[in-house]
Amino acid sequence: MIIYWEIFLAFFIPGILGYGGGPASIPLVENEVVHRYGWLSVSEFSEVLALGNALPGPIATKMAGYIGYEQAGILGAAVGVFATVAPSLILMIALMSLLYKFRDSPKVKRMSNYVRPTIALLLGVMAFRFFAESYEASGTIQTVFLIIASYLLLEKWKVHPAYVIVGALTYGAILL
Repeated sequence: MIIYWEIFLAFFIPGILGYGGGPASIPLVENEVVHRYGWLSVSEFSEVLALGNALPGPIATKMAGYIGYEQAGILGAAVGVFATVAPSLILMIALMSLLYKFRDSPKVKRMSNYVRPTIALLLGVMAFRFFAESYEASGTIQTVFLIIASYLLLEKWKVHPAYVIVGALTYGAILL
């Protein structure tokens, strides 16, 4: 039982102190995993870091899942991943309850109205970057085909987005 507590602390503390996300918390995770608990050597940690960077998604959660699994199996992986996201989760719950408490305040409504266009703009920029990267990597014909096929599947035939994503991944794996 103590190993789960150690895994939790090894990833929770960097999650609290690692302002700036995964890359900022990597040295803190290294300190916990290598120097404090001795679960990995420096070279092993660098290999886990390289493996984590090669996979998509947040680096901190991938490292926590891998190291937790190596130390205590599936439950250890779950504890490690939970400990990594727990600081953000706790903060979000606290802020949401505070926001909910003042939901009728004109200042909160004004703030929400300012945030929505910003999020929409950020999503638009991200979509444009995805489009530009797809265009450069796959060419005009493939990109246009995937855009039209995705649009028709999502909007006209109301196919669930998960199926469209899997279909696009399969298409890319086979033909690209």
